[in-house]
Formats: sequence, structure tokens, C-alpha cells
Amino acid sequence: MTRTIVIDPVTRIEGHAKISIYLDEAGEVRDARFHVTEFRGFEQFCVGRPFWEMPAITARICGICPVSHILASARAGDALLAVAIPAAAEKLRRLMNLAQIVQSHALSFFHLSGPDLFLGMESEPSRRNILGLAAAEPALVRSGIRLRQFGQDLIEALGGRKIHPAWAVPGGVRSGLSSTVRTSFIERMPEALDTTQQALMRFKNLLEPMSGEVASYGRFPSLFMGMVTPDGRWEHHGGMLRVMDAQGHILADNLTPDAYVTMFAEAAERWSYLKFPYYTPYGYPEGMYRVGPLARVNICRTMGSPMADAELAEMRRLAGGSPVTASFFYHYARLLEILAALEQIWLLLDDAELSSEQLRATAGVNRHEAVGCSEAPRGTLFHHYQVDSDGLITYVNLIIATGQNNLAMNRTVAQIAARYLRGDRLDEGLLNRVEAGIRAYDPCLSCSTHAVGQPAFELTLVGADGTVRDRLVR
Repeated sequence: MTRTIVIDPVTRIEGHAKISIYLDEAGEVRDARFHVTEFRGFEQFCVGRPFWEMPAITARICGICPVSHILASARAGDALLAVAIPAAAEKLRRLMNLAQIVQSHALSFFHLSGPDLFLGMESEPSRRNILGLAAAEPALVRSGIRLRQFGQDLIEALGGRKIHPAWAVPGGVRSGLSSTVRTSFIERMPEALDTTQQALMRFKNLLEPMSGEVASYGRFPSLFMGMVTPDGRWEHHGGMLRVMDAQGHILADNLTPDAYVTMFAEAAERWSYLKFPYYTPYGYPEGMYRVGPLARVNICRTMGSPMADAELAEMRRLAGGSPVTASFFYHYARLLEILAALEQIWLLLDDAELSSEQLRATAGVNRHEAVGCSEAPRGTLFHHYQVDSDGLITYVNLIIATGQNNLAMNRTVAQIAARYLRGDRLDEGLLNRVEAGIRAYDPCLSCSTHAVGQPAFELTLVGADGTVRDRLVR
């Protein structure tokens, strides 16, 4: 008799999803699926809007990563105008994206995955959360909050608000950064760097005792895709696309963002609203690829800053080589990117050009199709627009980082379930491991909404005849 385990909703992620685990008659895992159960429809209701409004509209896709959509959309707008934005505006955009990487990665590591990592995958559910972690590790949680605050405060200083800043626009940005404000953030850099280095040390100390998790939390060969500079350095905004296989062979390089149309395609499955992008030359689903922190540090030759370069070498040594194929190392890569972002932020804050008043290029509609691309914290983000002669949107396609990790997340769920779950054992701690495998990717399923004071986890075991055989509620 086949049975199905359903985890609904998946907790400590941004958005709404559930997981189904299908067992065969022997109680072994037959299949697993990660279902995204929410639908927003931005690609449809943006049609008819002026493209100048798109950064502000698409920012509302998410309250956690609005900066990513603002910047990708603004880059698409630049291309529709066919302008080169002022140098100061480009530096300011890069600064905001680095701040977004810091605040988002800090949220993921300390708030969402920290309870699993530092309290234990099978610890008591009532305390396996940020409040329980704060009680057990107050200094760790406090430093993580302050690190995230550093990124959020820098976003607010640039854009006027921490969430949905109406700042980057087609052609540039609306305002610069005064020398006084720049100095105030430079003074906060040592604390932010110390917090990051301490977190890296704590995480590396977990690798040996959590070797089972390292081996089974999404460890498999796949392709990796992201941005690099022309000479192969780590890039997060305005770079070229690179695709690498699990052996480190570069399959495609120096691709412009609009090349995604020929290099990647999107499949759909009836059981999820989230699309399944794949690398077209390999077909579906063999063209599975991963994006985000792990992919970016895999495909780059160097991080481009001294402390981050040393840590990149250490990560590759501890992982046993490069590319790193274990998705558990997404946590490590996230901290590594915070370190790199802080080093680059420090350099940019010392640049007087950030106070320039020449921040925007103006023009009319000069092209009718464009692709804007930027590295969101979770991975490469594409905004593809077509417009008419009045600049009104006629077509929108948004390829989100989480979607590009969709095939890999489903593979991860199946791999963890096959190792830890059996049909005769509904153990809450083991089921949390399946969720933790998804949290390693830090998926953002459009916006972050969480409930307080009511069950956040339900597991149902259903027989082949449709009757409920067992049920657990967290």
C-alpha cells in the first residue's frame, strides 16, 4: 500500500509551500515534491503599465528582497532608453545591492536557519525558532540582528526607506550619499566584519559534527549559473553570465542577459505554481542548474577582495574541492558573500563620487525589448520587458532565483527523505530535516508572511484508500 506524507506549510521560509513525500509499500521513499501554493500574477497585471513605473511595481513582489527587483527592473529600463547611466549612479546601485546581500543573508543565516544549526535539527520544536535561539545564544542572535540592521540602514540611507525604496529608476537613481552619512557607516564596519568572521568560525565548527547533513542535504551533481566579471571575478550587478558543470567545466561564458532566451527555458508542472527553468542544451529535467550564493562562489575565479578570497580558498578546502556540490554549503557561501560585500561596501563608501549630483540620464523610448539582470541574494534575477512606442508594457517575463533552484530543491527533498524517513516512523525532528534542506536555498516565494500563535506545521500520513492513518501538528 502506497502512502503519502504531506508537510504543509513549510516553515521558516519566505512565502507559502508544502512538501509531499510518497512512500512505497515497503515504506521507502518513492518520490518527493516541493509544491509552491501561492500565485501572484505580476507578469499579467503589469501589462499596460508604463515601463518607468516597473521598478516601483515589481518591488511589491516581495517585502524581503524588493531591492533586487528594483535594480533588475531599472537595468531593463536603462536598456529600453538605450542610455549609459552616470558613473556615480552605477556605483550607488552597486552599493545598495551589496547592502541587500548583507541584510538578506543575515536574515537567512541567523533567523531562519540558525535555530536548526545551533539548537539541533531534532531539538524541541517549541524552542527551535529565533526566540529559542535568542534564549540559548543571546550574543549570537544580537550580533546577527545588528548585522542585518547594518544592511537595512544603508538601504534606507540610500533610498529613503528600508522596504520598497522608490530610488532606482530607468536612467539612474534619485539621490546620492553625503560624506557625513558615508563616514557614519564606515565607523560601523569593524563590528559588521567581526560578526561575520565569528559566524564563519561557528559554522565551520559544525561541519564535522554535521557531516551527515553535509552528505545528504542536496549533495548531487548539477550545473551552476551566475554572473562574473570578464576576468572571472565574483559579480553581483552588471556582469556577464557563466554556466559551469559539476566538474568545473565552463559550458557557456560571457553571455549578455538577453541570451537567457536561447540558453534557458521554463517547464511547468500541474502540482506547483513555481516554474521549472532548465538549461536548454541539456533539456528538461537533465538541464537542472543551481543559482545563488553557492553557484556564484563556484563559478568565480576570485571574490576580488583579500579576506573573502582567503575564505573562498578555505571553503573549497573544507568541501574537498571545487565546484562544491553539497547544498548544505549554501550557508557557508552566504557568510562568504557577506564578507565580500562588506569589503566592497567599505571601498565604495570611501568614494567621494557617491555624493555627485549627476545621477540620471534622460531619454525616450529607443528600444522596444530589453532584459534587465542582477544578482539577488538568492540568485540571478531576470526582468524581460517588451514595450510599445509609448513605453507601455506589452509583455513581461520574470525569472526568479528561487524558480531556477526549483529542480534542485525537489531533488534535495527526495534525497533527505530517502535518508531519514521511513513509513513506520513519523518523527517530527526527522521531518524538520526535510524543511531544513529547503531552507538551505533560502527560497523566497514572493513575500514573507508568518503566523504567530497557531500551528505552523501539519503532517498527514494518507493511505492508498484516501483515509488518514496518522497526523502530527507542530
